[in-house]
Amino acid sequence: MNRYKKTAIVILAAVMLCMFISSTAYGASNVSTAIESTWKDAAAQIKDVTNKVIFPAVDLILAILFFVKLATSYFEYKKHGQFEFTGAAILFFGLIFSLTAPLYVWTILGM
Repeated sequence: MNRYKKTAIVILAAVMLCMFISSTAYGASNVSTAIESTWKDAAAQIKDVTNKVIFPAVDLILAILFFVKLATSYFEYKKHGQFEFTGAAILFFGLIFSLTAPLYVWTILGM
């Protein structure tokens, strides 16, 4: 009988220990709420930095490349008599696309 009592006490202690340890699993809904609120705050900051830093930097780089391509196309026209406008047109439309991107990109992304 003594052996069965010890076994029962050990099993009961193990079950109670599992119950105490597993009680912390109920915090999952609070974690998801915290992650969602953190993402909402971070999304506003990401949008602000992107609108004020990244888009203007891309616009500046594209504008410089566009004018450099126009200049090289002009010099090639003077040298060979043929004006190559494909590269300048691609850069121009890329510049227009990046200049207007802040107006619609956030609605596409759902932010």
